[in-house]
Amino acid sequence: MARVLDGARSDRLCVAVSGGSDSLALLALTCDWAGRGTAVEAVSVDHGLREGSAEEAAQVAEEAQRLGADHTLLHWQGWDGTGNLQAEARQARRRLIAEHCKAEGIDAVLLGHTQDDQAETLLMRLARGSGVDGLAAMREGRMGRDLFLRPLLAETRADLQAYLTARGMTWASDPSNDDPRFHRVRVRRAIDALGLDPARLAETARAMDRAREALDRRAEDVASRVATDRAGIIAFDIQGLAGTEAETRLRLVAHALKCLSGAPYRPRLRALENALAAAMAGQAGTLQGCHLMPYRETLLICREYSAVAGLEVAADGTAWWDNRWRIQAPDHPAATIRALGDSGTAQMPRPEGLPQAALTALPGVWQGDNLLAVPQFHHPERITATPAPWASFHRTILSH
Repeated sequence: MARVLDGARSDRLCVAVSGGSDSLALLALTCDWAGRGTAVEAVSVDHGLREGSAEEAAQVAEEAQRLGADHTLLHWQGWDGTGNLQAEARQARRRLIAEHCKAEGIDAVLLGHTQDDQAETLLMRLARGSGVDGLAAMREGRMGRDLFLRPLLAETRADLQAYLTARGMTWASDPSNDDPRFHRVRVRRAIDALGLDPARLAETARAMDRAREALDRRAEDVASRVATDRAGIIAFDIQGLAGTEAETRLRLVAHALKCLSGAPYRPRLRALENALAAAMAGQAGTLQGCHLMPYRETLLICREYSAVAGLEVAADGTAWWDNRWRIQAPDHPAATIRALGDSGTAQMPRPEGLPQAALTALPGVWQGDNLLAVPQFHHPERITATPAPWASFHRTILSH
């Protein structure tokens, strides 16, 4: 806890609790650690996908009360019956908890991921053909830099269950944890059947994490010499990029795509390799909601207009446009932010060194059909634009 909290002592902590052994043990351990100095809140998400989920949430509430923690129950009703159920539920759970913590001013959420989860994740990603980043360990996280923290990554599920048993606490068993239709369940069974050591697998994941950090630092160094970020249009010097090893080229372009699109993950490796090879050969393409556009001596990566054409928010400084820009136009209370499109680029001075096609997805400040401003390109006084720090290409290479 001292490590993940980075030496701080938070006034309030949130623990994500499903009712299973890992998260319930984390709640008990956190309440013991917190004592009187930190308020602990258990947060559960009822996905409403199976019978008994409401009763399990009620049991978590009872345990939380007995341990001296508050309890909040959130509900998800977003699954349409398509796609990967476990992945959809996991993403929804993270989103709901993050939104709750933001509304309540809570700075950290503790997750009950264990050494067993680390080992299972490594093998699942190995089966998908992941590279170094995919095989790298889940990170503990640090308060102030990450919302989600994982203080139990060195602990085994068996030890946590022994701890709960010693305290006389019982946990819920999710039937999906034994359902072989799910990939994680099959991997868990394979680990047992093959006699693999989760501790050794977790150590491999940590070694991959060290490799990932070294590769990120190499990418940061190369980016300082071959890449520029102009208001969300990232330009690579093609000659400099071509003279860099393939791993770093792919890492830089993948990072650019993540920054502009806001996607939580980099593109599939094969799709990324194909798109970058085509772009380096002079052929434009699209990937992950972005354009890869060779232009003169540069490779431009910019947002795809069709990905933002329907986005519009008030220019009052309260909302992020495309999760990247917050703009305030105090002299124009009815102004809105939306993509330039062709009509917007026709109303602004053409920036030197950029083609019109790279500009259409930039945010414009509009009063009806009249373009008032374009951040960093056409910017009258008293219209202020704030780029999101998480969308900064150079600043986030090591943190993405």
